[in-house]
Amino acid sequence: MELELDSPAHEPEKIAPWMRMGSPYTAAELAELFAQAQQDATPDAEVKLPKGRFLDREISWLAFNERVLEQAEDQNLPLLERAWFLAIFASNLDEFYMVRVAGLMRRMAAGMAVTKASGLSPRRVLEAIRARTAELQTRHAQLFRDDVQPKLAEVGIVIQHWAELGEPERERLLKFYRKQIFPVLTPLAVDPAHPFPYISGLSLNLAVIVRNRQTGKESFARVKVPPLLPRFIAVDSEGRPYRPEDVPSDEDGNTYYIPLEEIIGAHLDTLFPGMDIVDFSTFRVTRNEDLEVEEDDAENLLKAIEKELTRRRFGAAVRLEVEEDISPHVLDLLVRELGVREEDVLRLPGPLDLTGLNVIHDLDRPQFKYPKYVPVTAKGLAEVESSQAVDVFAAIRRQEILLHHPYDSFSTSVQQFLQQAAQDPKVLAIKQTLYRTSGDSPIVDALIAAANAGKQVLAVVEIKARFDEQNNIEWARKLERAGVHVVYGIVGLKTHCKTALVVRQERDGLRRYCHVGTGNYNPKTARGYEDLGLLTCDRDVGQDLTRLFNQLSGYAPKAKFHRLLVAPKGVRLGLLERIEREIANHQAGKEAWIKFKANAVVDEQIIDALYRASQVGIPIDIQVRGICCLRAGIPGLSENIRVRSVLGRFLEHSRIYAFANDGDPEVWIGSADLMHRNLDRRIESLIKIEDPEMVNYLVGLVQTACADTTQSWHMRPEGWQRVQYDAEGRELDHIQDLLMAAARSRVAGE
Repeated sequence: MELELDSPAHEPEKIAPWMRMGSPYTAAELAELFAQAQQDATPDAEVKLPKGRFLDREISWLAFNERVLEQAEDQNLPLLERAWFLAIFASNLDEFYMVRVAGLMRRMAAGMAVTKASGLSPRRVLEAIRARTAELQTRHAQLFRDDVQPKLAEVGIVIQHWAELGEPERERLLKFYRKQIFPVLTPLAVDPAHPFPYISGLSLNLAVIVRNRQTGKESFARVKVPPLLPRFIAVDSEGRPYRPEDVPSDEDGNTYYIPLEEIIGAHLDTLFPGMDIVDFSTFRVTRNEDLEVEEDDAENLLKAIEKELTRRRFGAAVRLEVEEDISPHVLDLLVRELGVREEDVLRLPGPLDLTGLNVIHDLDRPQFKYPKYVPVTAKGLAEVESSQAVDVFAAIRRQEILLHHPYDSFSTSVQQFLQQAAQDPKVLAIKQTLYRTSGDSPIVDALIAAANAGKQVLAVVEIKARFDEQNNIEWARKLERAGVHVVYGIVGLKTHCKTALVVRQERDGLRRYCHVGTGNYNPKTARGYEDLGLLTCDRDVGQDLTRLFNQLSGYAPKAKFHRLLVAPKGVRLGLLERIEREIANHQAGKEAWIKFKANAVVDEQIIDALYRASQVGIPIDIQVRGICCLRAGIPGLSENIRVRSVLGRFLEHSRIYAFANDGDPEVWIGSADLMHRNLDRRIESLIKIEDPEMVNYLVGLVQTACADTTQSWHMRPEGWQRVQYDAEGRELDHIQDLLMAAARSRVAGE
């Protein structure tokens, strides 16, 4: 079967189904190709697999963000949470364009773009991205305008427009504008003496046409909406702006908002006295903001990152969002001056930039949010909890402790572990990796306190964590000033593993206490990210982490490990070996199955190994949050693979890799996703879970998430389908609700 993979898509809104899926083949075509290949193969020949067995990474990511949008569309969710998902969708898409789309455009411009494993040419991928983005962003904007915004108004959270205000309200806002907004604004004219200004990425701007009253000449000017002011200004029913702490929070108190740009637009005459305001509209530019640092050539990595951060501000424009009623000649000017292609222009209903809905989600209106959940102290720690705090060391000596955040409290487990280590005079050394945290984090404070107390403290800081570079530089220097040994990992590799090692002097000698997890050491995100971790003083794990930290801070390229798999060499090889072992066990008539949970499934070697396992009849469950380049349910290839995706109030972030192992299940948790960057270009770690009860719990997590009795998105041969109800129309369980209930019942002793 021959398909023309590079045929033109005449209308973006009628994008070909194979492009929408991210593959050159439909499921039926792919199954036919497999059947033909198997028929043509000689007995000893390996069946050749076509490229169409992989979905395109970028288009798969757009499918993930569509699932986020479907959360916002879900009428069963609390209203402010739906607004929150609208903000998440917008923020996700911003980062996607700044990094992935910008990178693709840059490679195409340089002639370096190549056809990836999906079989789609770079031009077709970019075309599909543009078409899908236009479709999704329009759907996103219309959902806010036609559904979420009116429903917010019904419950007293009213987003008004300037045209809807009466004269008294306008007068009060004029006073507010003069005092709080006008002094911050800077109008920039464009004429022979004033070149077109630089437009910073993701800034919201007003494109203004003014007319000279004397000459009648029209000119263009740009006014930037100040990013440090609230995106939506809260006012009372009479138009008086609230201070943030005074915004009504009681059930009967109505809250009115007005977009900041509309207040500015209504008073443009104050910025251009003597001129007539002919027209104005909002626009927004997305720029290439991916960092490129040649570490081998950088004498000092910190200085190299700081230099590149400055360059980031001036990256090429890759997307232009404009209001749908923008005048044609203003749009032509923006396209020309910003250097964007017409196909990268998105005409959208206002208001632009719905990331600002976070401000509205933060309202103290609990009746329109998820019911509050308070994390509990983890099993194994609660048993030794004193009136003051958890004695983490005593608990770890009794048994290994599995942590499942945010159901289990981060503050009474990981945070308490490090704070207790900092204060304990018997602790001699603390070593920790830090990927994303914050300068005011109690974790950073604990490391500083430990260094001040004379302990040996090592922090392996990853300052190349995307979009956290500047923050990481600042608190890395804060650590250095306190006497912490700060290192930046291994040249050419990001340090992404989540590990901490505490060395303590005890009566019988030194004991090493360890934490290996799947999430960042960030107390703020730990309340919203679902993650796993293991606290242990096992001798083998202690030796493993000692070797890993020596590798990160010194020279230990040939370190060997007992209970860890460590990338860039060990994780891929370890997972492939275990998949092949399952295949051999199945062929020998032994119990065999595979259950994975990851944020992304992209790596072709791993996917092909899973395909081989499916082809021999091994049942495979995969829970994936985001990108999935594997195609499930294809006859002859993947009919034994079940792929599910779960989204909810918590961001699914943990990674689990479980194998039947002939009736003795083997389970690993850790930081690595199934992506090239994780397996080949990062320091990652997976730890083997040995306690049978923990093994059963982790296997059960994946099994429950993938069960037909649980809400999720199902990957079908032709795309993703959301499943919320059973055949009788009853709403299915959500795994996060089940886990919250289980944690509460454990505390209640039920």
